[in-house]
Amino acid sequence: MSVRVFVPRDAAALSVGADAVAKAIAARPGVSVVRNGSRGMLWLEPLVEVETPAGRIAYGPVDAADVAGLFDAGFLQGGAHRLNLGKTEDIPYFKKQERLGFARVGVIDPLSLAEYEAHGGWRGLTAALGKSGAQIVDDVTKSGLRGRGGAAFPTGIKWKTVHDTAAAQKYIVCNADEGDSGTFADRMVMEGDPFLLIEGMLIAGIAVGATRGYIYLRSEYPDAERTLVAALELARSAGYLGDNVRGSGKAFHLEVRRGAGAYICGEETALLESLEGRRGIVRYRPPVPAVQGLFAKPTALNNVLTFISVPAILEHGPQFYQDYGVGRSRGTLAFQLAGNLKHGGLVEKAFGVTLRELLYDYGGGSASGRPIRAVQVGGPLGAYLKESQFDTPMDYEAFAAQNALVGHGGLVAFDDTVDMAKMARYAMEFCAIESCGKCTPCRIGSTRGVEVIDRLVAGDRRELQLGLLKDLCETMTDASLCALGGLTPYPVRSALEHFPEDFGRS
Repeated sequence: MSVRVFVPRDAAALSVGADAVAKAIAARPGVSVVRNGSRGMLWLEPLVEVETPAGRIAYGPVDAADVAGLFDAGFLQGGAHRLNLGKTEDIPYFKKQERLGFARVGVIDPLSLAEYEAHGGWRGLTAALGKSGAQIVDDVTKSGLRGRGGAAFPTGIKWKTVHDTAAAQKYIVCNADEGDSGTFADRMVMEGDPFLLIEGMLIAGIAVGATRGYIYLRSEYPDAERTLVAALELARSAGYLGDNVRGSGKAFHLEVRRGAGAYICGEETALLESLEGRRGIVRYRPPVPAVQGLFAKPTALNNVLTFISVPAILEHGPQFYQDYGVGRSRGTLAFQLAGNLKHGGLVEKAFGVTLRELLYDYGGGSASGRPIRAVQVGGPLGAYLKESQFDTPMDYEAFAAQNALVGHGGLVAFDDTVDMAKMARYAMEFCAIESCGKCTPCRIGSTRGVEVIDRLVAGDRRELQLGLLKDLCETMTDASLCALGGLTPYPVRSALEHFPEDFGRS
């Protein structure tokens, strides 16, 4: 009987030679190679696991040149070797997590329906098929689930609006255009557990009465696209998608659409414009997409991390989800550790974990060995936090009190060599490049912002430039049509407030 060896097919693992490792292992007798997703410990990729009677034993990071030595050391029996990390579940980084949405990622073959079902898949859908749409919406509302993006809008309220809006056709749209700096959780789940996203969107369709759905996928994710397309075909063949979902009499059709390669298409109305075949430009609101969205029909538009949270709520009930988190931030979030950190990767924890815990207990401190000076949370529009703020709990309201964002859960760390004036300038430059151009505060304000910061750093009439920059930030915040222009002042203001010395101020 062959021994199962797991080698990730996740894009991060592929980038450091996972295919070559899998090929070298598969060439040995008595081995069955399974291409799983990543466990999220990216500094250990490729992380290879061997299935033994004692559990799965991890080795990493494994290079193709290491394979011969691993077999010589009794690799298939979990033998001792310098790359042996012990049981995967006992690795401290992994052991202390609370995995709900990512429970199967890295555990199963992502394209095996049998393994998905054996590890609890479709139970949420089964529960949903036994309820009315209103009951499902009520469960999601009671769970406290909020959209896993910048606005953190309550998912149940959005779905209720779609449910209550009469229309012959309704849509479910997944925003998988993951473009924030330091974020990769969407990609990991789409490559490592695609049926979970399909199940979450199916439940949403049943809840609001939608029969068609679209996954708007970031164009730079070819591996995720191949995996999703294959998973959708398998789901159709097994009767989970189509005109009669699992004999329920309910229809749901789901397709993947490749994104336009523009950051602005992560904004929901620009995404809808792009999905309809037009240039991604922000729409005026109202009406909101829940009332008049895709093709002017009621549309439930959420991101990947929101949809994958839904099956557990239906399977276990809303109280189960409520039991995780703090305050109005319920459940878990997949925090993504990036930048200058020893242990970059994904950490799924309940809301309430502190920024300091993520940076040091999980991230291991800076990769450079120097003090961590600043952390940007929530993507390129998120505020920069200084060391004295690192004990802030990861909680939407706690971060709002710090004039900061949790956003999609991405953290980018910088050591004490960073020039925060350059980072503030980059925020304005990024906005200028990525603006859709529809509104003047964003289109022109960001360009003027770069110029003002350049003059400020050069010492040209410093007080005048500071006043101009303050006014400019207020105008962009208050008058921009969408969050791109409205939130760009967050990194600029926080850099000015917390790191004035980098702007030539004492």
